[in-house]
Amino acid sequence: MADHPSERQLPHRRSFRFTQAITRRPAKSVSHGLREGAGPDPDAALFGEQHRAYVAALEKAGAEVVELPELEEFPDSVFVEDTTICIGDTAIVVRPGAPSRFGECEQICPTLKTRFTKVIDLPGDGFLDGGDVLLSDDTAFIGNSGRTNMAGLVALATLLKPLGYNPVQVNTPADILHFKTECGLLDERTIFATVKLASLGCFEGFRVIETPLGEEAAANIVRYNDVVFLSAGYPKSEALLREKGYDVVILDTSEAAKVDGGLSCMSLRF
Repeated sequence: MADHPSERQLPHRRSFRFTQAITRRPAKSVSHGLREGAGPDPDAALFGEQHRAYVAALEKAGAEVVELPELEEFPDSVFVEDTTICIGDTAIVVRPGAPSRFGECEQICPTLKTRFTKVIDLPGDGFLDGGDVLLSDDTAFIGNSGRTNMAGLVALATLLKPLGYNPVQVNTPADILHFKTECGLLDERTIFATVKLASLGCFEGFRVIETPLGEEAAANIVRYNDVVFLSAGYPKSEALLREKGYDVVILDTSEAAKVDGGLSCMSLRF
């Protein structure tokens, strides 16, 4: 009989050692995407250029990238991370908390079935955005936010336990869209987070590097193999991470930011 995941050696650095990624090109309708508050619309052409640079950076970091076509009927569909939780050979298709995004999961399922041995749906009727889930090697931080409710959180936690994760519920502050808006994984035991999020005490047992004051938006990083992707415009954060020994790659995400998106939102990494 096979060992339970908690009783056997789990893959080391499974939280950032990857070979593949799935992205989706931004639609021209992206200016109609969800956002908190007012502000300028993203430039669709510039967003496309920035997205191509993002894909190229993933490939340079060692990813085989599946780039899906744009979906004009779903303005937020470039943010594929919110649809799926990827763990080894398993893809968990979730249920985004915004009604305008409900159809995105159905659109990505055919691709998931070509890449994963197991593709399963989040059970129940709760809501959960992938942007509210931060996975280390053995801990799953799940944010209870405006897009993820308790029913969705509990349903995901139930699925993650047999896969070797200790689920940790975090009550995300009301002014933070997604849990990962203000944190990201640097390595299996280190998290880059804003002072506000770190002050909640949710990262007990982990080393936390706090974002410099005034650069809170830099917290949404991506670790892919040996490099850390950081959004452009945060020189203090760049200097800090380089000082700590991380190989930092700067990417311009100005257009994604106009619709409350960031680095982690734009790919599924596995």
